[in-house]
Amino acid sequence: MECEEIRVDTREFDREEMELAVHNSQLIFRINHTLPFTEEYDSLVKELFGDRIGEGTRITAPFNLVASEHMRIGKNVYIGGNLLGMCRGGIEIDDDAMLAANVSLISNNHDLYDRAVLLCKPVKVCKGAWIGAGAMIMPGVKVGRYAVVGAGAIVTKDVEDYQVVVGSPARPIKTLNKEKFGERYNDETEQRNRMS
Repeated sequence: MECEEIRVDTREFDREEMELAVHNSQLIFRINHTLPFTEEYDSLVKELFGDRIGEGTRITAPFNLVASEHMRIGKNVYIGGNLLGMCRGGIEIDDDAMLAANVSLISNNHDLYDRAVLLCKPVKVCKGAWIGAGAMIMPGVKVGRYAVVGAGAIVTKDVEDYQVVVGSPARPIKTLNKEKFGERYNDETEQRNRMS
């Protein structure tokens, strides 16, 4: 995914940004200590994400997000426990994606010479992608539609649609047969549904 790197100097955060960071950290703590599958849990998640989370999405506690205001999650997404999201560069998870436990989505890193500066690039997990347990998606990476990232993989480059990658650093091992996903996943069917 071609994207420009954004530099964020953490020494320049204003009072409003700091207050939002504290509020969201406390909210995440409350979510992580609330009984799941309850109205209270769902209400807290909705408070954290507002309109940036789609219907039918389930985030399993515990999870940790930094700069969660830069994260958007589509509909019918499943996120297993212990998600780490470093969101300053932006994280977008499209509809029907699945993330197993212990996944890390990292959209920022530190400047090697001035560690108070964050170097940020967005992370995108496309529709229907499946991220295996313990995988790490690094800044600027796009995981394509219905792609699979194997457990424990460290993904430093884009993953093509329907591609399966494994290892550290992740490398492609196969491409899934698009036809085997059936009509439900067909691009033409999706376009017809959107128009009706």
